[in-house]
Amino acid sequence: MMQVKTVEKPDERRDFPRGHLEVVHLTGLDFAVATFEPGWRWSESVAPIAGTTSCQVHHNGYVVQGRMRIRMDDGAESEVGPGDVFVCPPGHDAWVLGDEPTVVYDFAGGMAQEYAKATD
Repeated sequence: MMQVKTVEKPDERRDFPRGHLEVVHLTGLDFAVATFEPGWRWSESVAPIAGTTSCQVHHNGYVVQGRMRIRMDDGAESEVGPGDVFVCPPGHDAWVLGDEPTVVYDFAGGMAQEYAKATD
Protein backbone atom coordinates (compact mmCIF):
# COMPACT_ATOMS: atom_id res chain seq x y z
CA MET A 1 0.00 0.00 0.00
CA MET A 2 1.43 3.36 -1.01
CA GLN A 3 1.14 6.26 1.42
CA VAL A 4 1.89 9.91 0.85
CA LYS A 5 1.67 12.66 3.45
CA THR A 6 3.04 16.17 3.68
CA VAL A 7 5.06 17.69 6.51
CA GLU A 8 2.96 20.82 5.95
CA LYS A 9 0.10 18.96 7.71
CA PRO A 10 1.78 16.84 10.43
CA ASP A 11 -0.16 14.18 12.28
CA GLU A 12 1.01 15.63 15.58
CA ARG A 13 3.12 18.37 17.09
CA ARG A 14 5.03 18.16 20.37
CA ASP A 15 6.18 21.38 21.98
CA PHE A 16 8.97 21.57 24.55
CA PRO A 17 11.04 24.45 25.90
CA ARG A 18 12.89 26.19 23.05
CA GLY A 19 11.65 23.82 20.36
CA HIS A 20 9.09 21.54 18.84
CA LEU A 21 8.69 18.35 16.86
CA GLU A 22 6.25 17.83 13.97
CA VAL A 23 5.58 14.19 13.10
CA VAL A 24 4.12 12.40 10.10
CA HIS A 25 3.16 8.76 10.76
CA LEU A 26 3.36 6.27 7.89
CA THR A 27 3.31 2.49 7.91
CA GLY A 28 6.86 1.46 8.82
CA LEU A 29 8.14 5.05 9.16
CA ASP A 30 7.63 7.98 11.44
CA PHE A 31 9.22 11.08 9.93
CA ALA A 32 9.90 14.04 12.20
CA VAL A 33 10.90 17.64 11.58
CA ALA A 34 12.58 18.93 14.74
CA THR A 35 13.14 22.64 15.29
CA PHE A 36 15.50 23.68 18.08
CA GLU A 37 15.80 27.37 18.97
CA PRO A 38 19.03 29.07 20.11
CA GLY A 39 19.69 28.14 23.73
CA TRP A 40 18.05 24.71 23.38
CA ARG A 41 19.83 21.86 25.11
CA TRP A 42 18.41 18.35 25.45
CA SER A 43 19.44 17.99 29.11
CA GLU A 44 17.55 21.19 29.99
CA SER A 45 14.62 21.21 27.55
CA VAL A 46 13.68 17.55 27.08
CA ALA A 47 15.23 15.59 29.97
CA PRO A 48 12.52 16.73 32.42
CA ILE A 49 9.90 15.36 29.99
CA ALA A 50 11.77 12.14 29.17
CA GLY A 51 12.74 11.40 32.76
CA THR A 52 16.26 10.26 31.81
CA THR A 53 19.67 11.88 32.28
CA SER A 54 20.55 11.53 28.58
CA CYS A 55 18.56 11.04 25.37
CA GLN A 56 17.75 7.35 24.97
CA VAL A 57 16.41 7.63 21.40
CA HIS A 58 18.30 6.48 18.28
CA HIS A 59 18.42 9.18 15.58
CA ASN A 60 18.93 8.94 11.82
CA GLY A 61 19.13 12.60 10.95
CA TYR A 62 19.68 15.16 8.22
CA VAL A 63 20.47 18.75 9.24
CA VAL A 64 18.62 21.31 7.16
CA GLN A 65 19.64 24.47 9.01
CA GLY A 66 21.77 25.55 11.95
CA ARG A 67 24.46 23.77 13.93
CA MET A 68 24.33 21.36 16.83
CA ARG A 69 26.87 19.71 19.10
CA ILE A 70 26.27 16.13 20.27
CA ARG A 71 28.05 14.56 23.25
CA MET A 72 27.76 10.83 23.88
CA ASP A 73 27.60 9.47 27.44
CA ASP A 74 31.14 8.09 26.93
CA GLY A 75 32.45 11.63 26.23
CA ALA A 76 32.78 11.39 22.42
CA GLU A 77 31.59 14.58 20.71
CA SER A 78 30.71 15.69 17.21
CA GLU A 79 29.24 18.75 15.52
CA VAL A 80 26.62 18.60 12.78
CA GLY A 81 25.45 21.31 10.39
CA PRO A 82 23.58 21.92 7.15
CA GLY A 83 23.83 19.01 4.71
CA ASP A 84 25.17 16.58 7.30
CA VAL A 85 23.59 13.14 7.59
CA PHE A 86 24.18 11.47 10.95
CA VAL A 87 23.40 8.39 13.01
CA CYS A 88 23.35 8.86 16.76
CA PRO A 89 22.71 5.94 19.13
CA PRO A 90 20.95 6.31 22.49
CA GLY A 91 22.91 7.86 25.35
CA HIS A 92 23.69 11.46 24.41
CA ASP A 93 23.10 15.15 25.09
CA ALA A 94 22.88 17.78 22.34
CA TRP A 95 22.65 21.55 22.10
CA VAL A 96 22.25 24.30 19.52
CA LEU A 97 25.35 26.26 18.57
CA GLY A 98 25.06 29.93 17.64
CA ASP A 99 22.04 32.18 17.25
CA GLU A 100 20.24 30.40 14.40
CA PRO A 101 17.52 27.76 14.90
CA THR A 102 18.56 24.20 14.06
CA VAL A 103 16.18 22.16 11.90
CA VAL A 104 16.70 18.40 11.69
CA TYR A 105 14.82 15.80 9.65
CA ASP A 106 14.76 12.54 11.62
CA PHE A 107 13.95 9.30 9.84
CA ALA A 108 14.13 7.08 12.91
CA GLY A 109 10.80 5.65 13.90
CA GLY A 110 11.93 5.70 17.52
CA MET A 111 12.31 9.45 17.61
CA ALA A 112 8.81 10.17 16.47
CA GLN A 113 7.31 7.56 18.76
CA GLU A 114 9.18 8.42 21.96
CA TYR A 115 10.91 11.81 21.67
CA ALA A 116 9.65 14.45 24.12
CA LYS A 117 6.91 12.21 25.46
CA ALA A 118 6.53 11.91 29.20
CA THR A 119 7.43 8.52 30.65
CA ASP A 120 4.78 6.61 32.58
